[in-house]
Amino acid sequence: MAETGLRDRIDERLDRLSWSRRFSLTTRILAVNLLPLALLGGGIFYLDTYRKQLLSERYKLARIEAQITAEALAGASRQRQEALLIQIGKEQKMRLRMFDAEGLLWADSFALDGPAFEFDDVGDDSFSIEFARWLDRAVDAIVGADPIPDYIEPEQPVADSWPELARAREEGVSQIQLRDAPDGSPVINAAVPVGLNGVTLLTTRNAIDITEKVREARSTLGMAVLIALLGSIFLSLYLARTIVQPLQSLARAAMRVRLGRERAIEVPRMPDRRDEIGALARAVSDMTAALRHRIDAVEHFAADVAHEIKNPLASLRSAIESLAKVDEPGLRSQLTAIAEHDIRRIDRLVTEISDASRVDAEISRATFERIDLGELAAAIITAREDRSENDGRRIRLHPSGAPALVMGVPLRIERIVENLLDNAVSFSPPGGIIDVAIERDEDGRVVLSVCDEGPGIPEEAREKVFQRFHSVRPDAEAFGDHSGLGLAIARTIAEAHDGTLEARDRPDGQRGACLVLGLPAARIAR
Repeated sequence: MAETGLRDRIDERLDRLSWSRRFSLTTRILAVNLLPLALLGGGIFYLDTYRKQLLSERYKLARIEAQITAEALAGASRQRQEALLIQIGKEQKMRLRMFDAEGLLWADSFALDGPAFEFDDVGDDSFSIEFARWLDRAVDAIVGADPIPDYIEPEQPVADSWPELARAREEGVSQIQLRDAPDGSPVINAAVPVGLNGVTLLTTRNAIDITEKVREARSTLGMAVLIALLGSIFLSLYLARTIVQPLQSLARAAMRVRLGRERAIEVPRMPDRRDEIGALARAVSDMTAALRHRIDAVEHFAADVAHEIKNPLASLRSAIESLAKVDEPGLRSQLTAIAEHDIRRIDRLVTEISDASRVDAEISRATFERIDLGELAAAIITAREDRSENDGRRIRLHPSGAPALVMGVPLRIERIVENLLDNAVSFSPPGGIIDVAIERDEDGRVVLSVCDEGPGIPEEAREKVFQRFHSVRPDAEAFGDHSGLGLAIARTIAEAHDGTLEARDRPDGQRGACLVLGLPAARIAR
């Protein structure tokens, strides 16, 4: 039940993120991929320009045809004129009508020889043709095309029933008029005077080929856009799936880590993915693991602190309670010394604990500087000798001869070297020699080793010496003088500088131990 409730809360939060005003990633991928196709699809509507160009060319052709026909008819006899009307009508698939000076129809090619063309019956058309006509009307409405009058045969077959004929009779020049056939195709009428006696000619052509060309071009473009649209949608969804689903999986896992109570929740690493998503998944997984490690370390640190402080507190409480019951001056003096020792021990512990807890935070905010590790070690050794902190031990420095440059925080690197020297001095016998060597290893790192002549460190204990509050001191050293945090702090600082700190045997095979610090070398500026 708890697992189900947690999953529901995570899904609810993901849904809120997905439907935010910023839109989901899937929506944006689809929008980016479909927008160019939408612009391309808009070309369907701009085929109206193509149609206008075809009509303009056809207007010119109709005017020329009408004028040539009128010239051929002007000097011919009535019988010859009728023969020409029939011949031209058949060859050009036009309807030709002649009107006399009074505007009465006296010759019609359709009446003389039958129709040369017929308008489509709009009642028997298929769905595809009906859809094409609907698309024509939609395009005209969107582009704001001028309305075109319908082609309707007048009840009275006289010249004045045709506005273009009336203008041609009045102005004496050819006239063009466009009309819509019942099936939506253009009908082009051309009116032109025949001779000088008031006779006029009206030619009618159903330019269905223009409609067919425009519809064919529109269908071709529409099909190409549709195929591209479907392909783009599938590719966009595939792309969204390869991006969005892994991100959602990562987000869900991250929320489970944040909201859940289980420590076993794993962030998917997606090892099969070699792209940026896979790199992100592995980075988030590593970050989560590091966070868990840090949480565990904090918990153990708190437990260790409580344990370490309890011991001197218990000793201090016992000494103070006994002090009130003892009258003997010598015993009271011993109890007072124990209490003072425990107080100093607690103070040392609190100081070391505070320093240990601040190391990571301080280094993460600090600015790394270029440090010559050889010069730093020499300065530290000289300062210790001046302060007589080596207790009669002699420290020998073996520099590498070349600059041993590293990047780091000087005070923190100095702390590592001081802790290593303190440890070596503690375990070296009186009059012993401590060797400090600086060199480059095979990986190009700068390595500083501090080797003493003490009892050495057993191999099974070489990791324990870096654990917090782990303290194995020489027998001659007073109990409680060390907190057990020195080497732990030194390793923490080294790791914060992308370095290492290890315990090894002496390279010369002699008795003793070596603590080896390795740091990445700094690039030498040119």
